[in-house]
Amino acid sequence: MRTKPANLVYIFSDEHSKEKLGCYGHPVVQTPNLDALAKRGVRFTNAYCNFPICIPSRASMTTGSYAFTQRYWDNAHPYAGEHPGWGHRLTEAGYKAVTVGKLHYKDGASPTGFPDQRLAMHVVEGIGDLYGSIRSRRQQRPRLAEAIRDAGPGESDYTRYDRAVAEQAEQFLLEEAGREEEPWVLYVGFVTPHFPLIAPEEYYNLYSHDEVILPRQYGMDERPMHPVLEEFRRYMNLDSAFDEPTVRKALAAYYGLCSFMDAQVGRVLQALKNAGLEDSTRIIYSSDHGDTTGDHGLWHKHTMYEGSIGVPLICAGPDIPSDVVLNANVSLIDLYPTIVDGAGLKLDAREQALPGTSLWPIARGEHVPRRSVFAEYHAAGSITGMFMLRGERYKYVYYVDYEPQLFDLLEDPEELHDLAGRPEYGDVLARCECELREIVDPEAVHAQCRADQHALLNKYGGAEEVLRQGEKFAFSPTPTS
Repeated sequence: MRTKPANLVYIFSDEHSKEKLGCYGHPVVQTPNLDALAKRGVRFTNAYCNFPICIPSRASMTTGSYAFTQRYWDNAHPYAGEHPGWGHRLTEAGYKAVTVGKLHYKDGASPTGFPDQRLAMHVVEGIGDLYGSIRSRRQQRPRLAEAIRDAGPGESDYTRYDRAVAEQAEQFLLEEAGREEEPWVLYVGFVTPHFPLIAPEEYYNLYSHDEVILPRQYGMDERPMHPVLEEFRRYMNLDSAFDEPTVRKALAAYYGLCSFMDAQVGRVLQALKNAGLEDSTRIIYSSDHGDTTGDHGLWHKHTMYEGSIGVPLICAGPDIPSDVVLNANVSLIDLYPTIVDGAGLKLDAREQALPGTSLWPIARGEHVPRRSVFAEYHAAGSITGMFMLRGERYKYVYYVDYEPQLFDLLEDPEELHDLAGRPEYGDVLARCECELREIVDPEAVHAQCRADQHALLNKYGGAEEVLRQGEKFAFSPTPTS
């Protein structure tokens, strides 16, 4: 059945682990607005980003392509409209596409397909994080570990920015959206619950330190000691465990930021209702990646564990069934065909060749694809290329020049037992690697990435000069900073 044209509110947060919502089963985190959205729509349990760091993940979401095919390697290789995205498609078809908030492209002047950007947040100076492109064993990022120690109540540039983003979105819905004759898309980009772990006091105080759920496999005698993960811990200054009070404080702040961001989502959805547009508008909520929040002795994104690459994904609308939970494997590359399809536009030959598929038929129960999800990582803290394949049962992680990891997500959803070293799983490993290589040549992509990162660093004086200048920022500044 062809999807009927409808308006779309697409809400995209930053670093929101899919398990840190009430509707995804978390016993402590309070997200009443997203829970209500899931109740009147479809919640995908197996949703993933395709690259667990901001800029490449957002490039994949925008273009519907894997980052390696377009060489968006890290947070210093931002999207600048070189490849067509869903914004181009809608704008060229005459539809209004308004963005409010974080995009994290090169800059507002680049032809990214979004001529109407409000309060847009892009990479620093149009360049981004050169420091993260070096990938040297000589580097460390102590400021990211300090952000865990400094967690607590208060306001930050990020919370102030998200309030301003919610206000701008409200204004569009109440004052402009109803005047549009053709379907419109409003993209709302929140930056929380991304670090810094500073949550407004009323949300921080929702969580006593005693009730937070301590990370799994956090202790030094529990955490997996894969050499790629060990190097990441060294790089991020995470190679020793924080004491329990610090961990509890940091988790309370992350929970508080999830609840704060949920409240901003509630403002947007209430404005949609007040504008009388709820019955003619579909809604999508997701995030660019997650955060491991201490699990497996890891914090932040950057790895292939569920906390890092898993994202919440909720769809609702007038033609979407209510209170449905689907376990189909989906990912952010599906957003391009979903948005184009939702505007009533037919996918052309190029778009049909993209690896994603529209979520609307899946949500309506018309089509349930049986497929694996692919993700990759080549950025800060990684000493080699990482590639992930998530099938119906197994998750396979391939590291160039290092031993792989294998998890049975049906029997071991918390990823506590790496099966890769067990002889009885040799056939599973071989099948997974064969399927992975049908998508990507890991060694060739790793070599191309290293060459591109080296060339970029040389453009700015070389790796030694970038190292000498040091880490210029821990978190991208907002336009309201």
